[in-house]
Amino acid sequence: MTAVKLIQWGRLLLLFVCLRVSAQTDPLPRSTPEKEGVPAQAIMDFVQAAGKSKNEFHSVMVVRHGKVIAEAWWNPYAPNLKHTLYSTSKSFTAAAVGFAITEKKLKLTDKVISFFPPEELPNPVPPNLAELTVKDALMMSDGMDPDPSPRIGLSADWAKTFMATPIVNKPGTKFLYNSAGTYMLSAIVQKVTGEKVIDYLRPRLFDPLGITGEDWETSPQGVNTGGWGLRLKTEDMAKFGQLYLQDGRWKGKTILPKSWVKEATTTKILQNPNIPSPSDADGDWVQGYCYQMWRCRHNGVRADGAFGQFIIMLPDQDVVVAIQAETPDMQDEINLVWQYLLPPMVNWSLKDDPDADGKLKKMLTGLALPPQKANATGADFNINGKTYALETNDKKMKSIGFRLNDDNSWQVSIADAAGTYSFPFGDGKWLRTSTTRLGPDLTAYATNHFVGMPAVMTAGSYHWTDENTLELVLRYIESPHTETMTCHFEGTGVTIEDAASFDYGKKKVVMKGSLQ
Repeated sequence: MTAVKLIQWGRLLLLFVCLRVSAQTDPLPRSTPEKEGVPAQAIMDFVQAAGKSKNEFHSVMVVRHGKVIAEAWWNPYAPNLKHTLYSTSKSFTAAAVGFAITEKKLKLTDKVISFFPPEELPNPVPPNLAELTVKDALMMSDGMDPDPSPRIGLSADWAKTFMATPIVNKPGTKFLYNSAGTYMLSAIVQKVTGEKVIDYLRPRLFDPLGITGEDWETSPQGVNTGGWGLRLKTEDMAKFGQLYLQDGRWKGKTILPKSWVKEATTTKILQNPNIPSPSDADGDWVQGYCYQMWRCRHNGVRADGAFGQFIIMLPDQDVVVAIQAETPDMQDEINLVWQYLLPPMVNWSLKDDPDADGKLKKMLTGLALPPQKANATGADFNINGKTYALETNDKKMKSIGFRLNDDNSWQVSIADAAGTYSFPFGDGKWLRTSTTRLGPDLTAYATNHFVGMPAVMTAGSYHWTDENTLELVLRYIESPHTETMTCHFEGTGVTIEDAASFDYGKKKVVMKGSLQ
């Protein structure tokens, strides 16, 4: 290669790097609530109600007329952190299908089995499997019952196990939530494009919207999980919703065809055939299912992930609400949007209120999930510098060690079969670190879970509940979940109760150990 060509290639590479860097600093425009027809007080009321509710909010972003009018993160969660989206991932898989259809790489009517070799199919192929189409999988009408996703996720070959699963209902006729069906869509996109969904979406969706740092779990076959496993920042979620609200256009360019956006967000099947004409009184889970999105009340549509990961799009109000949270009651979380945010958007007339905007900004910047306060002074000296060997347990933890730092924080070392991990726990504050230790996760059962994914951020705090009981709270702040380890010391022994936040106290792993 000549020197001139080397220079040209160098310039192209520099341009590409610059484009990716600019994408990282390409936020949505900002405005104030009143300028976009929303009273700041309504947002303050929403945030106050969220804090008093059963829902633990981690972040919220409200976009109106394409501009961010409110954004909040509850410390230790932060704007730069990704967050597990769970089934909100499905909407991005559907977008990949939309791109592939636009590029004529596949069709809605294509049969699922047509993309897989004979050795991956049952012999003979059952009639219902033979009839299953891409569209059927998109609209959650694969015909399986019960949902086979956990069993398929445990297998060594997800696609092969999916196709060996009986289809008891005619495809396209009955709604049943099926994350494994979304995985099949991801596998099909990879078959026809030669790329994983995340890589296929990067130049088509993520780069144009300025979304960076995304990652996505994979199956044992190296296929993105499709139905879960995508991690994005709050603003990335809001951008995706805004793209759909703008009929697939972004900064004057068509990203997704308007026809696909309409096709993907209109009802394709009803969740409950006994409610053929759902009303707002029927709730948000029977309004109709689209292509990996749900219809909402108030003529809305949403991407929807376990424990309250939402992208709510309201075309009548020109609004997107993105939420990251952990909740035991997703309907209650959505109800807060309907109760506090929606009515003022319908009835409010434009009016400047600088004082209210200032109060709102102060409120939003001060939000936090505060560490619990100690009820007693613990036996710091008795356990400082000591390590306890643990008996065989379901958590597969082998030992736990404690060291008291000069700032009165604890450095806790946990060893398991995979390695040893060290975490700081603050006294009345959150201390962050990164770790490769896996935290609580609804899909931890899946073969290949989190394999190849980067280290995750945690935030830890501690408090003594009595003079012999130390409670360690470890938030996995790039996910919805928290692990709590309650350590009770007696003589030379320790008893640890380990609980995942999404079990809400119903399930604990008890471990016993003694001084090494």
